[in-house]
Amino acid sequence: MSKHVTHWIGGGAHEGPARRSGDIYDPSSGRITGTVDFAGPEEVDAAVAVAKAAFPGWRDTSLSRRVQILFRFRELLSAHSDELAALVSSEHGKVFSDAQGEVARGLEVVDFACGIPHLLKGGYSENVSTGVDSYSILQPLGVVGGITPFNFPAMVPMWMFPVAIACGNTFVLKPSEKDPSAGDLLARLWKEAGLPDGVFNVVHGDKVAVDALLEHPDVAAVSFVGSTPIARYIYRTAAEHGKRVQALGGAKNHMVVLPDADLDLAADSAVSAGFGSAGERCMAISAIAVVDSVADDLLDRIKERVARLRVGPGDDDRSEMGPLVTREHRDKVASYLESGVREGATLAVDGRVHPVSGGEADGFWLGPSVLDHVGPQMSCYREEIFGPVLSVVRVGDYDEAVKLINDNPYGNGTAIFTNDGGAARRFQNEIEVGMVGINVPIPVPMAYYSFGGWKQSLFGDSHVHGTEGVHFYTRTKAVTARWADPGRRPEGGVDLGFPTNG
Repeated sequence: MSKHVTHWIGGGAHEGPARRSGDIYDPSSGRITGTVDFAGPEEVDAAVAVAKAAFPGWRDTSLSRRVQILFRFRELLSAHSDELAALVSSEHGKVFSDAQGEVARGLEVVDFACGIPHLLKGGYSENVSTGVDSYSILQPLGVVGGITPFNFPAMVPMWMFPVAIACGNTFVLKPSEKDPSAGDLLARLWKEAGLPDGVFNVVHGDKVAVDALLEHPDVAAVSFVGSTPIARYIYRTAAEHGKRVQALGGAKNHMVVLPDADLDLAADSAVSAGFGSAGERCMAISAIAVVDSVADDLLDRIKERVARLRVGPGDDDRSEMGPLVTREHRDKVASYLESGVREGATLAVDGRVHPVSGGEADGFWLGPSVLDHVGPQMSCYREEIFGPVLSVVRVGDYDEAVKLINDNPYGNGTAIFTNDGGAARRFQNEIEVGMVGINVPIPVPMAYYSFGGWKQSLFGDSHVHGTEGVHFYTRTKAVTARWADPGRRPEGGVDLGFPTNG
């Protein structure tokens, strides 16, 4: 039966007619499985209005009460994690185990947000001047928005809204229209957990809905994860409308392999980090900078592992990699294999001929692919492919690898594989990238640290979740107070001088 996904506004499904809608696909078959309503300015206005109305009550809700609701949401999310993962797998295409991992990483941010009473503590200084005390408090912003991508329809929203809501804000989520059902289920779980109506809302749609959020005068801040061109647009547009913005963009994540590295570990890591979730990860390894002396050996090990990868539908427990999210995206990713060869690379592994186990012919399939002898001038290196394509760039030594990465316009994640502690320590200091792994291929930090890159991988000055997330969703108020001592009468009269600390 075809599904229908609509907006969640003010604690329930939106009942108004949809002027526009989009199709939802099963990527493993290519068939349409449902429709999703697209919001216009009217629906966005309605969501923001109920969020604005709910804000004063939620802001003034005690921290103890907020945490009780967060814990209930956390338990419900845990109980429904497989249901949520199945929705992600069916609409995105990633295998079920990968979707389970996505939900688990999102849960970690909910766990972190449950500690919000400690995270919202301010500071206090007694007697900064005679009889005067000063202190700081953290207060929520108001209505905040989140615009999230198709590749992590559960995890990335959970990078944002648990912290925002725990801090006392109300939230409007605009998930990807390609896989919208996860946002709907999350809203229902919040409702069941006892979150007041209007605190969490979901509007679906495309650029029309995005622009309505960015330009809305009652939205105080916007969080975004997606490609660099869109992140730049989000940052510029939202900032022009007076909003606080954190916009995480694209990536070209490198993996450096030095001659002393454990090559089996490096090959395992390259395959898992390059082809997990069909390479549709902002933290996927897409370029391997390997020193010439071990390049052939490493490539042979990668090819051996790739040949054994089982590509198939996400709901098949035997599948290790699923399809791409849409037919258009599959075709775009596959085009980089052709352009890479045309520009001088060698096609070491052609994913277009990789066997698919159990999938339908019209699914959006592309197997794991490897381009060798890639140069920095090639489009397959310069552009974010966002699919299961590894580019092998052969370098002469450590210094050449570091220069390659630091010259790249992106600065999201990187990894080095070596058994030399001195080289690793030097790498973490010299590399101009926001997240670094040492013998770890996808260095996504835990929820109590913050996630985000450098250079064109981040627009704004705040990373998501962790303490930076708390700071993004709050603003500091400094209070200076004097209380008359009933036992002492202050001396002197009116003083028009500039106040001093005395």
